[in-house]
Amino acid sequence: MLTAIICIIICLGLIVAGVALYGKHQMGKIPGLSFQEALAYTTQDNAEAVITVGIIRNGQASYMVYGENGAVLPQELHIYEIGSLTKTFTAAMVARAVREGKVDLDSTIDKYIAVPEGAAYPTIKELLTHTSGYKGYYFESPMVGNFFKKRNDFYGITKAMVLDRIGKISWSDEEYIFSYSNFGYAVLGLVLEAVYARDYATLLNQFTQEELSLVNTHISDKKGDLGKYWDWKNTDAYLSAGAITSDITDMLSYAQKLLDEYEYLKDCPESLKEINASTEQYQMMGIRMDEIGMSWIIDKEKGIVWHNGGTDNYNSYLGFKPETGEAVVVLSNLPPNYRIPAPVLGVKVFEETEEVDE
Repeated sequence: MLTAIICIIICLGLIVAGVALYGKHQMGKIPGLSFQEALAYTTQDNAEAVITVGIIRNGQASYMVYGENGAVLPQELHIYEIGSLTKTFTAAMVARAVREGKVDLDSTIDKYIAVPEGAAYPTIKELLTHTSGYKGYYFESPMVGNFFKKRNDFYGITKAMVLDRIGKISWSDEEYIFSYSNFGYAVLGLVLEAVYARDYATLLNQFTQEELSLVNTHISDKKGDLGKYWDWKNTDAYLSAGAITSDITDMLSYAQKLLDEYEYLKDCPESLKEINASTEQYQMMGIRMDEIGMSWIIDKEKGIVWHNGGTDNYNSYLGFKPETGEAVVVLSNLPPNYRIPAPVLGVKVFEETEEVDE
């Protein structure tokens, strides 16, 4: 009996190892694919796939919409969840607050929000650069119901819960390495609410639509043509980490403003910290994470400043090259782990643009 169990364990181990090797082998094929080949594979036999790809080159913006098997669809606007690209807007509002003298990057969060006295807390800069030491998220009771109801994990997590959680975290005043944190950006949302005395949803919608003239970029109201949008409450604490929906024209306009160094947006891509967080998998796909600014990741090798986003049913990418004035936006209604994600598609567009220039 014992011999049989050992044989089963060995076989299972070999199967797991075989699957891992097969996955690595399959991934090894991706770098050699062209953008069109990668797009065709990603949308293969998926009638629901709608991927919009926009570029800015030589001062001109254009976009294409693709569907099943990479087929070109009518040039219509679609509403996408942009997930963590929301963080770049949160960071932009922090940059504005810094310009206005309301926030100091080197100040700790207890200067702005009501947390227990006598404890150590991270700085605004550390939250912006994901070097605060905070985890990606912390378990809260609404997550149980969200799991069973197949809702967004962060639905119903209140600002009071986040404030209470901050007070319970054992934080030491040391230098932490880069560790991506949705919780950190929920805390930044609370800071913005405190310094502007308005709720985050109102702040964000006014910022995008009135200040940046991005009329279709706002906190999700679940209204859109592609469906399967996440549930949110306007009082949720994690809105500032990933609750925005947008379309390709707005995202291209946003990219152009970043290239034009529009007011406080110019501060966001400036490097604040070396993170050297490029994983083997990312490097295989041609993506680097060398430095970070206010939320924006910096690929020093390719000169690309970028961020991506993902929800259960959407994934996105915005990258731009300050030196050449180029930008690429990929908006997809497919999950982040579905075949080839938006960041890889975006980098392939950049690579093929470089080949044309050569």
